[in-house]
Amino acid sequence: MFIQVREILSEIKNVEVIAKGSSVKIRKKLEKLYGRGNWKKMKGTAKVRLSDNSVKLAEIHWFEAHGIGKKNIKVKYYLRG
Repeated sequence: MFIQVREILSEIKNVEVIAKGSSVKIRKKLEKLYGRGNWKKMKGTAKVRLSDNSVKLAEIHWFEAHGIGKKNIKVKYYLRG
């Protein structure tokens, strides 16, 4: 069973760019869904509330572009309890 992120409860820390520009593999799909932009794949850590109401510290990945915001936020893995 896949548990989705319901909300991000804390500031996202340790933010890093994983890929940008033409290195973003799903760039064309993102542009079709959300519009053209300087798309970047990002990662960071934050406390998240999951769809089962549990709260965990997790590494999260997402895509973002200036003026569009964060899209497709996903938990990559849990860091603690």
